[in-house]
Amino acid sequence: MIDLLLLGCGGGMPMPNRFLSSLLIGYKGRKILIDCGEGTQVSMRMSNTGFKSIDVICITHIHGDHIVGLPGLLGTIGNSGRKEILTIIGPEGITEAVNGLRTIANWLPYEINIIENPKETLSIDNEYINGDIELLTLELDHSSPCIGYSFYFKRKPKFDVKKALENNVPKILWSKLQKNKGKVVLDGKEYTKEMVMGEERKGIKITMITDTRPNKSIEKFIKKSDYFICEGTYGDQQDLEKAMKNKHMTFKEAAKLAKNGEVKKLLLTHFGNAMNDPALYINNAKEIFENTIIGFDRYSTNLKFEQV
Repeated sequence: MIDLLLLGCGGGMPMPNRFLSSLLIGYKGRKILIDCGEGTQVSMRMSNTGFKSIDVICITHIHGDHIVGLPGLLGTIGNSGRKEILTIIGPEGITEAVNGLRTIANWLPYEINIIENPKETLSIDNEYINGDIELLTLELDHSSPCIGYSFYFKRKPKFDVKKALENNVPKILWSKLQKNKGKVVLDGKEYTKEMVMGEERKGIKITMITDTRPNKSIEKFIKKSDYFICEGTYGDQQDLEKAMKNKHMTFKEAAKLAKNGEVKKLLLTHFGNAMNDPALYINNAKEIFENTIIGFDRYSTNLKFEQV
């Protein structure tokens, strides 16, 4: 099961009822954080998420409402007792930005691994996750270098008893092969996990896109997402000119992406300061993509693998 927690749904500046951009993904007791605007730590504390198990922090772009909460969070993670390496991923310039912010988070009891502007698929692999998550990025169209993130949570095949018997795999190796990525040799004969495991099963895809203008490459990137988290800086379509000028999206534009990308659910976030009640504009999205949700601070849900 995968847990989603929208820590902050605001854009621009924090409001009394709205922290800035941040999303937490929980899987197997570990966490991935996307963006770290002001209020991230407070929202995490309010939700009792804990801090020590954050293994990866993904930053979409280097604007204050997406990254200013980072130095304080890094310090809190250190105070929580973390010793393992923490990875920070971001667009062009993320290395310089993190090093600059660390002037007020200089000493940490763990190392930081920075991955700048990744172009290839990354595998999130540690003793807990074990390579079960594939991460893709996409360059977006914003006023500074910005990337979207897509996470694919792989589901392991079922153990196939019939296949194991047909391949004459000794029973003492069954458990080992289920857990082993490579091969096992017994009495001079080689056995692989493919000899005991069934067909691949469908995983879960979660995509987050903010901040950007819409385009066809995003539609392809989000294709068949189980959850599509997307910016909706402007709810009113009459603000389209502002959206174009400031390189953001309206609810309607986000909904068109969701429809063309054939996603299952659209979660709108990153609401502009002038929009006090985003729910007033939900029909602008729903008339195009019915399965639309208006995000709010600490909105949470969980996703389960299909029963097959």
